[in-house]
Amino acid sequence: MFNTQRTAVITGATSDRGIGETVARRYAREGWAIVILDLDGEKSAKVAAAIGGEFDVPSFGYEIDVTSEESVTAAEAAVAAEVRDGNLPTVGALANIAGITSPVPFLETTLELWNKVMAVNATGTYLVTKAFLPGMIDAGFGRIVNMSSVSAQRGGGVFGKVPYSSAKAAILGFTKALARELGPTGVTVNAVTPGAVDTNIRVGATAESEAALAASIPVGRTATTEEVAAVITFLSTDDAAYLTGATFDINGGSHIH
Repeated sequence: MFNTQRTAVITGATSDRGIGETVARRYAREGWAIVILDLDGEKSAKVAAAIGGEFDVPSFGYEIDVTSEESVTAAEAAVAAEVRDGNLPTVGALANIAGITSPVPFLETTLELWNKVMAVNATGTYLVTKAFLPGMIDAGFGRIVNMSSVSAQRGGGVFGKVPYSSAKAAILGFTKALARELGPTGVTVNAVTPGAVDTNIRVGATAESEAALAASIPVGRTATTEEVAAVITFLSTDDAAYLTGATFDINGGSHIH
């Protein structure tokens, strides 16, 4: 328990077998208060309450559409009100987990699909970060961890194709540039690039395709959500103060560079 006076905000944390919920649980297990923000406000509140109760930490869940500046602003205001009322400690970490994929070949994509994937993954990361960053700067402490993907580094090859890889690559550039800008403020910004993870994001995958994917990875299996969460929560600690603008590969050797 090392962060009982700080709150971690996690987007996209209500999906069954998703990385986000595991990240929220890991933060809570390590003593953070947690805020879960997802499209379904009722489910966000329910999941947050369950995790908070299990680990005896303050918790809060609220509705957010990360593609809408109005929705993001409202969510940040709701969290700020909880902090002012003494229900939550100051926000010290933000994990931008919310995202969608796109297994559509390039010539079959539409502008609508391109814009949607970009909006959820890249624009969502921008909007949520911009909303919560001022409070971190004022506090002189902040840890922002952005969810990219090995697909951004190797040009797909896992499940998501061109729009997904492009959006996740944008997150890497965003992470590096923002980290450089925020260097003196006490706020660090890093990215994680998981490879194949045992989640439900690969909609339509078959047992055969999943087995072939696992066999193609040097360690012989996909990652667990807990393995991804461990890196994200470490990057949020005091011990990670000198790590910023970095990309942390969690891919079992599927991309070595």
